[in-house]
Amino acid sequence: MPETRAAEGAGGATGLDRRAFMSRLSSFGLAATVFPDALWALAKEKGNVTKEVIAQAEQVAGLTFTDPQREMMVKGLNSLEEDFAKIRAVPLPNSVPPALRFVPLLPGARPPEGADAFALGPQTVPAVGDDLEALAFLPATALGLLIGERKVTSTALTKMYLARLKRYDPILHCVITFTEERALAQAAKADEEIAAGHSRGPLHGVPWGVKDLFAVKGYRTTWGAGPYKDQVIDEDAAVVQRLDAAGAVLVAKLSCGALAMGDVWFGGKTRNPWDPEEGSSGSSAGSAAATAAGLVGFAIGTETLGSIVSPSNRCGCTGLRPTFGRVPRTGAMALSWSMDKAGPIARSVEDCAAVFAAIQGPDGQDGTVVAAPFRWDPGLDVRTLRVGYVKSLFAEKTEEDPDAEKKEEDKEWPVFDRAVLDVLRGQGVELVPVELPDLPADSMALLLSCEAAAAFDHLTRSGRDALLTAQGPDDWPNIFRQAQLIPAVEYIQANRARTVLMEAMAKLMGTVDAYLCPSFGGQDLTITNLTGHPCVVVPDGFRASGTPTSISFIGKLYGEGELLALARAYQEATTWHLRKPPLKA
Repeated sequence: MPETRAAEGAGGATGLDRRAFMSRLSSFGLAATVFPDALWALAKEKGNVTKEVIAQAEQVAGLTFTDPQREMMVKGLNSLEEDFAKIRAVPLPNSVPPALRFVPLLPGARPPEGADAFALGPQTVPAVGDDLEALAFLPATALGLLIGERKVTSTALTKMYLARLKRYDPILHCVITFTEERALAQAAKADEEIAAGHSRGPLHGVPWGVKDLFAVKGYRTTWGAGPYKDQVIDEDAAVVQRLDAAGAVLVAKLSCGALAMGDVWFGGKTRNPWDPEEGSSGSSAGSAAATAAGLVGFAIGTETLGSIVSPSNRCGCTGLRPTFGRVPRTGAMALSWSMDKAGPIARSVEDCAAVFAAIQGPDGQDGTVVAAPFRWDPGLDVRTLRVGYVKSLFAEKTEEDPDAEKKEEDKEWPVFDRAVLDVLRGQGVELVPVELPDLPADSMALLLSCEAAAAFDHLTRSGRDALLTAQGPDDWPNIFRQAQLIPAVEYIQANRARTVLMEAMAKLMGTVDAYLCPSFGGQDLTITNLTGHPCVVVPDGFRASGTPTSISFIGKLYGEGELLALARAYQEATTWHLRKPPLKA
């Protein structure tokens, strides 16, 4: 999410001697274990921490101390309240990350080295008629080719997409802010440069949209949330800067579920172009809906735990969730510093490759981003790749299966997923069975809750979380409050378990270059978001209701080149991605 890293505030020496300092550290560790933050309210109500308060805290932590042990703890715990207050007084805007960083590589492993390599595959220049809207659903790379060949101007395409956005937004609720003035100026500049023989690459002049987690100078950056609906961050996010440099034309800031959850934001619910009666899923809700509806050439989304995969699945888009630490999040809202990722949502795999080539690589500000080459070869012979599939998740369903009672429409999914295997085998790809690590990944997702609660601690403490639209038990306000009661030791233990999970995934990925998995199969989505592995999601069929389904391709860390090539080979052999939603204004 999902970041300018302009740290504010300062710390100072405590003046404590070594023994007092170590005593306080010891007390702090104990307090973090048995005294979840919300229970300090009880202590405050009683005037200070007492043995009785500690006994109540023990029940939450699942621990039992003796009365003398509680007596010994009282003084140190009371002194901590002052420390907490001093730390909370330090300004900590959302852009300030923790001093600890997640690295998806295990000790001894290194990212690949070398230079980037990118070239589009063979292209055919599409025909251009009198109706520019006939071009609305073309891949971004095809649009770029038309602009580069001067068959159409960027200005004309930009006006066409702006008109479509304004026409369909009342149905889809996918736009938070139009960037029309900026877009028309960028389009005019692109036309001038191209007329002068200066090309910036395959995205030059192509209109696009950005999830409204990313800052754009001069425009609101609302994070989809009521408390921030008037927020203006006076900078361009790194991703925006890079697409500006590539000559792409930003037409709108697109909706996202409030604080990167779901498809509900302060302006309503973003809708699925294939069925406006249902939501588009999220949290990259507007990015997927606008792309699927032919309202932008491509869009940028973010993913922490499914926010590219899920709306791409719902809306029938092609999405790339890159390896963690591939794309700088500078200037984007932070939700989980160890899990947020940014990537493209588009109409084809090659579009994703072109956008990824433009936005990946270190920016000198997001410390998680490493230098690793992206080599795109659309002609790669995928028969040379070792490709796995999660066998148990492609198995035939039986009447004894606990899923057998699912509604009939949901039973269609496995049929589409198994058909993907047949397509790849027909292309000469040898598929080998694999299984996912048998570890409690879903339980480790408490890491996300803890980090998100820290990122928005000020919202919880101020009571302004009441301004968020969604207020149910599974929505952010309640999740943030619950996370205040997760002991620090449990957060650290979950991170240690995450290391074991990374080791298990490294073992699996040592046997294949990539593997296939139903997009919501087992714990795959949680596992790969925790371990930082890249994913390409593509449509693989349509239900009887007319709504799309998808398959996910998972690759090696920093293996986006091979992963995208494999997904492209499948996509080129099918037509699912070419369908258009029957949307009517």
